[in-house]
Amino acid sequence: MYIQGAVEGAANTELGSRVFVYEVVGLRQSEETDKTNYPIRNSGSVFIKVPYNRMNQEMRRITRLGGKIVGIQPSNALQQVNGKASSARSANTEGNGRATPVASQQPKNKETKGNTMTQAKAKKEAHADIPVNIYRPNAPYIGKCISNQELVGEGGIGTVRHLKFDISGGDLRYIEGQSIGIIPPGLDKNGKPEKLRLYSIASTRHGDDVDDKTVSLCVRQLEYKHPETGETVYGVCSTYLCFLEPGADVKITGPVGKEMLLPADTDANVIMMATGTGIAPMRAYLWRMFKDNERAANPEYQYNGFSWLIFGIPTTPNILYKEELEEIQQRYPDNFRLTSAISREQKNAQGGRMYIQDRVAEHADELWQLIKNEKTHTYICGLRGMEDGIDAALTAAASKEGVTWSDYQKDLKKAGRWHVETY
Repeated sequence: MYIQGAVEGAANTELGSRVFVYEVVGLRQSEETDKTNYPIRNSGSVFIKVPYNRMNQEMRRITRLGGKIVGIQPSNALQQVNGKASSARSANTEGNGRATPVASQQPKNKETKGNTMTQAKAKKEAHADIPVNIYRPNAPYIGKCISNQELVGEGGIGTVRHLKFDISGGDLRYIEGQSIGIIPPGLDKNGKPEKLRLYSIASTRHGDDVDDKTVSLCVRQLEYKHPETGETVYGVCSTYLCFLEPGADVKITGPVGKEMLLPADTDANVIMMATGTGIAPMRAYLWRMFKDNERAANPEYQYNGFSWLIFGIPTTPNILYKEELEEIQQRYPDNFRLTSAISREQKNAQGGRMYIQDRVAEHADELWQLIKNEKTHTYICGLRGMEDGIDAALTAAASKEGVTWSDYQKDLKKAGRWHVETY
C-alpha cells in the first residue's frame, strides 16, 4: 500500500534557542504546498518546527494552505515523537550507510496516506524496542528488485504489483504493520531530487522466503485525470515500481510505524477492514498467523485466535492474493473468515454498489459483539471514505445497547485496540 507524500525533514534549521513545533492537520498536496520547505505527508499530522520570530507568519501561511494547527510545543517535544535517540545510528553516507540522526527529520510516523488521515496513536512505551529509521533519506539502503508480479487477474481494473526486494546486504529490519520509504530516481518538476514515498510492507518480518533477506510491497499504479487538462496523469513512484525490472537497484528508507502493529497475544481476535492495496499489512498479519513456514519460524507465536478480513475491491479479478486467502480460509475455518465487498458486481441492501461499509453494516451486530471483547483489535487500511460508513454501522449496533460508539471508539484507541491507516 502506498502512503502518499514524502517523509523527510519536518522543519527548517533552528534559529536560536526558542523554537516550537506546530502539529498541523488538513494540509493538502497542491502546487502551492509543493513550494513549501516542509513535506506535506497527507497523514493525520504534519510537524513543523518554527522559530519564535516566525510564529505568526507561519500560522498565516498554514491557514492559507488549508491547514489547522492542533498543537504547539517546545522543540524538545519533537524528540519524544521521534522515539529514542539510540534508534538512530552513526552516519555513513556511502553505499548502504545509515544516516546521521537529525532532530528535524520525520516525527513519529503515523504512516498513512491520504488527506488528514485519522489514526489512533500507539502507546510509546509498548513499542520502545521496535526498529525505526535504520535508513534515512540522506543515506538510503540500496536494495535490489528480485521479482515484480502482477496481482490483478484478467479482466480486472488497473495494475497492482507484488514486488520483492533483496535486503540481505544491510541492516534493514522490520516487523508486520510497518512501512518503508522508496525514493524514485530522477528530479521533480522543480528540478530537485524526488522525495520518498511510503508504502506499507506486505511481508512478514522474515520475508516471503522466510530467510530474513527480503521485504515485499503491494503497489498499485496511481492513475488519474488532471482536473484542468483532462489528461491522464500517472504517479511517479508507483509507475517506477510497477515497471521495475528484476535486478534493478532501489533506494529504501525506514522502517517506520508503530501504529499498525499486531498484538503479541496469540489468542487475540483481529478484525481487518481493507480496500485495494490496503491489503498489504493484512497480508503480513495473516501470513504470520497461518502460513506453515512462518509458524515453524516463530515457535513463540502460534496464533490461536480468530481473525476476520473484510476486503473491498471493484471486481473479482481485483481480489489481491485471492488463492492464498482462500487457502487459509479452507485450512483454518474456525480461525479465519474472509468477506468480500465487490463493488461492481454485488449489490447492497438498497440496490446500489456493494462497498466495504455495506458489508460492515450487514455484520454490524456481530462485529460489535466481537469488538467488545478485550482481546479484539481492529485494523482499518485503505481509502479514507470507508471510515464514515464503518462508524455509522457500528454506531447503530452500539446504540442498541445504549452505548455511544464515538465515546467507545475513543476508549478503544486509548487502549491500543483501534488501528487506522487510511488515505
